[in-house]
Amino acid sequence: MASIRSRRAARGVSLIEVLMAVLIFSIGLIGLAGLLIMSTRSNQSAFVRTQVTFLAGSMADRMRANPYGLWKDDYSADYPFETGTMPKCDEDEPCDPDQIALRDKLLWTSQLKAFLPGLGPSKIACTKAADLDFDPSASIALRPPYGGTCTMTITWAERGIGATDDNIDEGNLQSFTWVFEP
Repeated sequence: MASIRSRRAARGVSLIEVLMAVLIFSIGLIGLAGLLIMSTRSNQSAFVRTQVTFLAGSMADRMRANPYGLWKDDYSADYPFETGTMPKCDEDEPCDPDQIALRDKLLWTSQLKAFLPGLGPSKIACTKAADLDFDPSASIALRPPYGGTCTMTITWAERGIGATDDNIDEGNLQSFTWVFEP
């Protein structure tokens, strides 16, 4: 009789051990799921920051390619920029520097909207060097140095859990600010 009781007690202890092992394993899986969610969010955040860096470099290159428009301060604006219509430039009717700057601003705005979630107020502000008084019209082919700096600020909202819950309140925006010499 004693051996039957000890067998039943042993079975009960084994069942409790199995239940405890399942409980500990379940808690570990819940923690692993939390880590997976955090890593996915971090990857998305890193992707968006990479996009911001690429977009900033793209606009800086556009500005360098249009020195006359840069000297006339055509690129300083608040973004998203939605003033004006896209100039139609082709071989028969090439764009002048003002039209190139307008085209660049409108294209960059469309890229900002397409690639960044919850685009916030962004800005480009260029300041010429104080001691340079230069009219580039006579030497536009020589690509004169700008001699000043531009400050580019891009703001966006980090993507939330859902696809449409971008929180674009002022305190929740991420910001990228770059001061460069075009």
